[in-house]
Amino acid sequence: MKRLLLAVAALFTVVALAGAVGLPDLAGAQDSPEGDTITVTGIGSVEAVPNEAQMSFGVETRAPTAKAAVAANADAMRRIVNALRQARGRELATQWVSVYPVTNDTGAVDGYSASNSVSATADVNDAAALIDAAAEAGANQISGPGLSSSNAAALHRQALGNAVAEARARAEVLAKAAGRSLGGITSISESTATPYPYAERAALDSASTPIVPGEQETSASITVTFSLR
Repeated sequence: MKRLLLAVAALFTVVALAGAVGLPDLAGAQDSPEGDTITVTGIGSVEAVPNEAQMSFGVETRAPTAKAAVAANADAMRRIVNALRQARGRELATQWVSVYPVTNDTGAVDGYSASNSVSATADVNDAAALIDAAAEAGANQISGPGLSSSNAAALHRQALGNAVAEARARAEVLAKAAGRSLGGITSISESTATPYPYAERAALDSASTPIVPGEQETSASITVTFSLR
């Protein structure tokens, strides 16, 4: 009988120690299975007509000496810059200045060439006049225009919202087909996208250099994971 009482007392002591030191609960330590999820891709887009044009204007001059070529080029570029400003060009910035020897058929130096280029931004409606003004002022190197929207960030946010809506709609179709319903979003990631020309619109004044801004499509692509109920 004494042995039985001692065994019972020892058992109670072990149980008490387990509660005191916080031994792991074996039943609670088992991992619960992870919930089901569904991952879809959503693409959203917004069309808008660009309202800004970025262009490059340059001039190349030649002279017997490098000094004379640079001086002539500086005079020509000052006229071009003034013409761009008068034609409502903005954000003018020098892109490059270069001077190099010009050789003839025998390989001998036959003078020097100097080049200077400046970039400018204008409203699309002023782009044609800007090109014409620069050419009249002596620009013989013109490139562009690069067309963009001044509210590009807002357009991208709108495209992102459309992409999320598209992803949710696709996920709801898949979940319903599987006899389930959507829960909350567990993860979301974005892929980069850039605007590109989409459709042409009417050209500007036919008396000027024609500029057709066209429409640009700003798109956004996202990947979303939803939980399933």
